[in-house]
Amino acid sequence: MAKLLLVAACALIDRDGRVLMARRPEGKPLAGLWEFPGGKIGNDETPEAALVRELKEELAIDTEASCLAPVAFASQASGEFHLLMPLYVCRKWQGVPRPLEGQELKWVRRDALTGMDMPPADRPLAAQLRDML
Repeated sequence: MAKLLLVAACALIDRDGRVLMARRPEGKPLAGLWEFPGGKIGNDETPEAALVRELKEELAIDTEASCLAPVAFASQASGEFHLLMPLYVCRKWQGVPRPLEGQELKWVRRDALTGMDMPPADRPLAAQLRDML
């Protein structure tokens, strides 16, 4: 049986309704693909706590668990593990997102989300988010 990998992702949405996407840097698995920011959920973390931590580490922004709203999730077999990834929406944070881990950042309009080259787990989430916004 494949090991369960828990990852939390966040759709940061700015005042103009654009979504922040991050391009995976060279040297990482799935390099060059666009994804929602986020990361692995630690053993003693909630998905919300993991996102607050990851957004600070990856993008230098501060938010709180109360500013995160769950909107969808992906469940996908991926070889040696099975990925379970909740997607949260966040519209309130402090700071300006900056790429701290070598990734490229891009603000994307709702209708352009599904045209981006993404990892398989992010694709259905992008479509659901587009339809929701």
